[in-house]
Amino acid sequence: MEAVEFFLQRIQEQQRLNAFTQVFADEALQKAKALDDRRSAGQLAGKLHGVVVGIKDVLCYKDHTVTAASHILQGFTATYNATAIQKLLDEEAIIIGNCNCDEFAMGSSNENSFYGPALNAIDEQRVPGGSSGGSAVAVQAGMCMVSLGSDTGGSVRQPADFCGIVGLKPSYGAISRHGLIAYGSSFDQIGIFAKNIPDTALVLQVISGADEFDSTVSERAVPNYSAALQAPPRTLRIGYLREAIDHPGLDTEMASQLQDYINKLPGLGHTVQPVSFGLLDYIVPTYYVLTTAEASSNLSRYDGVRYGYRSSVAVPDIADFYKETRSEGFGKEVKRRILLGSFVLSAGYFDAYFTQAQKVRKKLLTRTNEIFEQVDVLLLPTVPYTAFKIGEKIDDPISMYLADIYTVYANLVGIPAISLPLFRHSNGLPYGLQAMTNQFSELSLLGLSNQLMAQ
Repeated sequence: MEAVEFFLQRIQEQQRLNAFTQVFADEALQKAKALDDRRSAGQLAGKLHGVVVGIKDVLCYKDHTVTAASHILQGFTATYNATAIQKLLDEEAIIIGNCNCDEFAMGSSNENSFYGPALNAIDEQRVPGGSSGGSAVAVQAGMCMVSLGSDTGGSVRQPADFCGIVGLKPSYGAISRHGLIAYGSSFDQIGIFAKNIPDTALVLQVISGADEFDSTVSERAVPNYSAALQAPPRTLRIGYLREAIDHPGLDTEMASQLQDYINKLPGLGHTVQPVSFGLLDYIVPTYYVLTTAEASSNLSRYDGVRYGYRSSVAVPDIADFYKETRSEGFGKEVKRRILLGSFVLSAGYFDAYFTQAQKVRKKLLTRTNEIFEQVDVLLLPTVPYTAFKIGEKIDDPISMYLADIYTVYANLVGIPAISLPLFRHSNGLPYGLQAMTNQFSELSLLGLSNQLMAQ
């Protein structure tokens, strides 16, 4: 109970950071007392007994509001638990509140939230990253032990990088998406924020696994990630994307420090080699064509008829009612992506954009399989620069989209990726190294990450 009281006090003291959209204070205290009583009675404790967790405001938690940080879902109450949430509760975790995010997880700065931006605790004039910015700040500023976010194109790894913490996006299908509000269904994956690898591994172990409510989730047995971290580090074949390190968009100081760090990895017993990729400049366009198309389809369900916000403007017919409700309910960035998605799916442009993007995605997957025949782990930057100031890029969507150049690749091909907080820039801000492995090779990924974090 003392732990919950501590975190509630931290949340209260740091309300200005706007990390939470709702805090479940009374409920969390009651849950903590019940767990204390169970432990005192000698009952067996769950794997996450008493662990205080924040959850992104896109995950359904029964009888609690879930709004995706959007006006169009204001006041909506979840009628069931997301599978990942249920697994947390089954192992006696305590959910302390909903975390702020970009509306419908669309953004790279947390500036697109209906609740206003979350603030980076290191420098409150800067963004924490997005879209899971609130979840990152909650861990960064010590308002919970771990948190859950969602990662469609970097929305866990980029804010983890900006906030100087660990951010993991598992393989597509490792964690059930049941109860996760959809943005891009073939890209979305629930991810984890923590301050160390053992905590990350334990949460991953708990929330992964098969689920009858999600036909896309893997049926594989879930490894004991926590136990695997106790084994001696394996010798790995490590590759790094030369085009990513040499890319003109990457901050020169970051490029130099990343290359120096990679050059030292043979000293840990690993073999290191550059890997040629050649498709880097196709990644962001492919990602935005496909995700906006999926978003256009997924968000068509928000029409004001059955739930959520509805316009009070008098209109002559149902079509105008839809237009008014969606125009008033969605924010600028969400509307932009819906329009882009509708465009690329339209009859005259479907083959020119959507079909071509799918072909590029297939080429990316083929090249990825070839790469992981040569190496076990692939290294590259997480982001091209450190956290930028609030408002600096909000009027330049292209620049904002290009911030995803190093993260969207993992979502396009469904592989796991993690951002490790290993560096600090001369401007005083943290930044990370991103590591990726082949699909469902989280054991190697976490093992190497644990070794690098311990150096």
